[in-house]
Amino acid sequence: MAAAAGLNVRQGAGAARRGTSGPRLLAAIVLLGGWQMLAVSGLLFRDVVPPLGALAAGLWGVVTDGEFWGNALVTGSELLAAVLVGGVLGVAVGLVFGTSRFVSAAFERWVTWLGPTPKIILFPVLILLCGVGPSSKVAMGAVSCFFPLVLSTAAAVRGVNPVLLRVARSLRARRYQILLKVYLPATVAPLLNGVRLGFGVALIGVLLAETKLSNQGIGFAVMQAYARFDMPRMYGLLILVVGFAAAVNVGLEHAARRGAGAAIRKDH
Repeated sequence: MAAAAGLNVRQGAGAARRGTSGPRLLAAIVLLGGWQMLAVSGLLFRDVVPPLGALAAGLWGVVTDGEFWGNALVTGSELLAAVLVGGVLGVAVGLVFGTSRFVSAAFERWVTWLGPTPKIILFPVLILLCGVGPSSKVAMGAVSCFFPLVLSTAAAVRGVNPVLLRVARSLRARRYQILLKVYLPATVAPLLNGVRLGFGVALIGVLLAETKLSNQGIGFAVMQAYARFDMPRMYGLLILVVGFAAAVNVGLEHAARRGAGAAIRKDH
């Protein structure tokens, strides 16, 4: 029964991917064709929308430039630190919210209200607290990552099968054992979906911070290309950022799907 449920999940996911591959390919063709038509139409100022050939040249120039890889290393290290700090704190606070009605009633509404607030308005405060170095960019990304993970973790914990909790309590499991052995394994898929959201906003937060006050990083490189009106290079940098974010998102989505399949097999 469990194997059949897992097989159904995998088959359904595979059918969904096959069903959407055609429309996605068509959308990509339409997007590229529309871009090229707009580039050669003369409706916009020259080079604001470069033709596809210029975009390809700009992208190649970026990936063959050693300066780009140095900036990518800076942004990647800041992003990794931001996701780790914001993610660990978000999951920890979310577990507390999900398991304690008192703490949730006292604080969760405030987190819900603060969650949609644009975190960039906090950047001056973070500069005062952390300085103008990499720490302020990491803090900006961590704050952005924290809120979606808190809310998704709390919701996932509340959705845990109560039978699992009763079994753990009947075996006299301690609180930390219930957290590690019941809550965390049962919430793998929702947590990974929360990480997807947290990663995206953390990337936005780090890049925005780099555009405001930095002399290195991808955000800084984008603003430098814009200042020189080097549109092919700027678009090349943006394409790489979008491609990187999409690749990470696909990987986390695949991991979440496998986690959901494992949870179904465990429940059965």
